[in-house]
This record gives sequence, structure tokens and C-alpha cells, in this order.
Amino acid sequence: MPAIDELKPGQSATYERTVTDKDIRTFAEVSGDDNPVHLDEEFAKASMFKGRVAHGMLAASFISTTVGTKLPGYGCIYVRQNLRFRAPVRIGDTVVTTATVTEVNVERKRVTMETICRVGDTVVVEGEAELMVPG
Repeated sequence: MPAIDELKPGQSATYERTVTDKDIRTFAEVSGDDNPVHLDEEFAKASMFKGRVAHGMLAASFISTTVGTKLPGYGCIYVRQNLRFRAPVRIGDTVVTTATVTEVNVERKRVTMETICRVGDTVVVEGEAELMVPG
């Protein structure tokens, strides 16, 4: 994985995952978020989503996977992350997450990244991350 002085604006990494029923149920169990819009099809059909949706934070967790295992990679530490949830993610959707370096501060060992999750051409989650990166 690159050190802080090897990172440059424009570098990016991508992670892709297809969301399954098991993913949603496991996330509900681990997080404690058992909102029926995620778990109960009949309840969810009556919601604004017209069917079950994945937890927004499940989709956002793919950002953590991208920055923590790909770029900057192992050893980086989250300092902050802002998120905007733009569209729902459903069972069977493939979420493509991209993190792109926008700013590097070598002295502080910090990198700022634009973070975007898409399903097809639709942005489902977007935001910005700041990470501490080893020297």
C-alpha cells in the first residue's frame, strides 16, 4: 500500500459487491438495526421504497472496505467521513464504490478522498473522507 508521500490527487480505487438478503440480515443482526423496511417485504411494500432496501450504512460500509484495503489501504485510519444517501440499494444490486484522492497533506499525514457508491449510473451514496496515512 502506498505511503502518504506516494499518494497524488486523481488516484482512485474501486470495490464492487452485489448485495444479498444474507448481507442485509447479517448487517441488521450486527448493527441492531432491525427496521422492517430492511427485513419485512410486506411492511416495506407499504413504504416510500415500495419494497425492501439495504441499510444505507451497509452501502456506506463499502467505502470503508475501499479505503481500508485498496487505497490508501492497510494501516490508514478514518478521521472523518460525511455521507449523503441519494437512492436506495436493493437485494441483487451491485454497488460499485470508488474513492478518489482529492488532497494530500504530507506534513499532517492526511489524505482527503471523494467517495461515491453507484448502482449502475445511479449515485446511491456520496461523500468525502479524511484519512490518516502512515509515512
